[in-house]
Amino acid sequence: MYDYMGSKKIVSLGLLGIACIVVLIIIFSAWYSVGETEQAVVITFGKPTSVVGAGLHFKLPYPIQKIKKVEVNRTQKLLLGYREEEVKGGGVDSITIPSEAKMITGDYNIVNVDFFCEWKISDPIKYLYKARDPEMILKDIIQAAARSIVGVSRVDSVLTTGKSQIQAAIKELAIEDLKKYDIGIQILDIKIQDAEPPTFEVKAAIEEVETAKQQKETSINEANRYKNSELPKAQAEADKIIRNAESYKEMRINEAKGQVARFNEMYNEYVKNKDITKARMYYEMLEEVLPDIEVYIDSDGSLNKLLPLKPIN
Repeated sequence: MYDYMGSKKIVSLGLLGIACIVVLIIIFSAWYSVGETEQAVVITFGKPTSVVGAGLHFKLPYPIQKIKKVEVNRTQKLLLGYREEEVKGGGVDSITIPSEAKMITGDYNIVNVDFFCEWKISDPIKYLYKARDPEMILKDIIQAAARSIVGVSRVDSVLTTGKSQIQAAIKELAIEDLKKYDIGIQILDIKIQDAEPPTFEVKAAIEEVETAKQQKETSINEANRYKNSELPKAQAEADKIIRNAESYKEMRINEAKGQVARFNEMYNEYVKNKDITKARMYYEMLEEVLPDIEVYIDSDGSLNKLLPLKPIN
């Protein structure tokens, strides 16, 4: 005879066990943990309602509430113009992506420029729900900014000395453009990984130009060093010549003043006694011109003879 009551009891116990298991699953699934680098977006009936940080949290059971975890405190890296692949034996190899790397400079040259961008999530709700693919939007923004800045820069600046200014300008422009989209992403930094001409011939020509520039700088520096070493010597020599000229000038002026004083004194004596002064001047001139001659003067003062009788040397 079929035991109806026993079967009913077994079914009841089974249903009770299933119900207990379901309740336990719901209870345990209501608790969740969030890591140190994460934030969790709490979604209630399909709509984001709150954001919680690291730790252990409680939520209403599914399907009332569910969560999505987002790593907001982790710096992420976006590569543009190249990809990194692991090679056998260890290490990483860079592969250029021409469609991303190839750009035209302001002087109509073609270059391959590789970038990487460091970024992180600043608003998890906007990151999850404001755009379908926020990372692709970020990539497009950086590429557009890079092409705009490289497109007004000279090729030698892109390849050599202007990299820091160019990447700073790209970062500033990309940040401004990203604000318009407001997708919960923050740009931390943008760096030029590599920049090179697309062909070997162009690269060789640019390297020759750069070598010529360096040689020019070296020659200028050597010329400046020579100037700095020789200029003080020339200045000292010029000062010496000027001092000697000033000294000679003062000497000649003093001599001229002495001659003027003597002339004035002689003129005063001449005015007092013209005949005696004329005679004295005449005898002094003879003594100066003919130092070995003997002069005989008569008692009346007139010149009589000039001796010696021997030949005058």
